[in-house]
Amino acid sequence: METNRQKKVAGVLQRDLVDVIQKALMEAGVKNIIVSVSKVNVTTDLSQAKVYISVFPHDKASEILKEVSAVKPFIKHEIANRTRHQLRRMPELQFYIDDSLEYIDGIDKSLKGSEDPIQNPDLLPRRKKS
Repeated sequence: METNRQKKVAGVLQRDLVDVIQKALMEAGVKNIIVSVSKVNVTTDLSQAKVYISVFPHDKASEILKEVSAVKPFIKHEIANRTRHQLRRMPELQFYIDDSLEYIDGIDKSLKGSEDPIQNPDLLPRRKKS
């Protein structure tokens, strides 16, 4: 369970990370891609932060993750400057791809497509009688 301090630090980091990441990607020349920070988890000692990035279109996600990882020192420096009055130490940032939107889209396509288990119950595995 997260403490209030962890939630506040995560909120501050999430808000500032969106601006810094979008600025860094624009300077790198990346266009026609929407990048957002969907969640930030901070450890109890506030030394590490897991940053989950959502990318649209999703097929560019691994490329964007490489770009963001390449400019991680720049991002950390910018965030440290923005939060210098709120945080004593800047947490170490770890970036991950948030694939929850793709997962939801896959479920939606399965329900609307030809593999609809509601319309075709034969797709579901049979329960074994004991």
